[in-house]
Amino acid sequence: MPDTTGGDAGADAVASALLERHAEALRLFGERVRAVGDGQWGAPTPCTEWTVRDLVNHVAGELLWIPPMVTEGRTVEDVGEAFSGDVLGEDPVGVWERASGAAHAAFAVPGALDRAVRLSYGPALGRAYCAELTADCVVHAWDLSRGIGAEDRLPDGLVEFALKEVMPYADGLAAGGLFAAPLEVPAGADAQTRLLALVGRRG
Repeated sequence: MPDTTGGDAGADAVASALLERHAEALRLFGERVRAVGDGQWGAPTPCTEWTVRDLVNHVAGELLWIPPMVTEGRTVEDVGEAFSGDVLGEDPVGVWERASGAAHAAFAVPGALDRAVRLSYGPALGRAYCAELTADCVVHAWDLSRGIGAEDRLPDGLVEFALKEVMPYADGLAAGGLFAAPLEVPAGADAQTRLLALVGRRG
């Protein structure tokens, strides 16, 4: 019988690396959420239609979808309008902390990354859903940093991960209204500049 131990170990390593990137992206965004000043929640962000609060609300709302979709097997139709509108209430930081912890825990359940998830655009594996939301969180961490005047240099590992994730479907993201249309990438641009350009941002 062939030895498949090496293959299993390789798959486990890939899953662990993805979960670590997801956790790292959540930590980064969470640091920025905790740094929002009392008078900054209404400040503008690079997402032209969103204030700082709108941006945090969007990312927290995305995270709230993860446990019912990934661990409970519910569909977009099942969840309905549960996470529409304002999810932050009177405790934006607390909501973020609870949502991010529950979201990461859902992806970390054994087998979750290999489970089919029924998303709005069709079925996808949990690992694809996790990678997509990790890249989204990285880009929005830059948006939030800009909105509150924090350090906007992103960790190299997260930039490389998000760039690899976004490159194949950058045009589709713009067409779907998720991000602005890609910008021309300057010659000799570094990875962060290329990532930002792909999602319509000029660093």
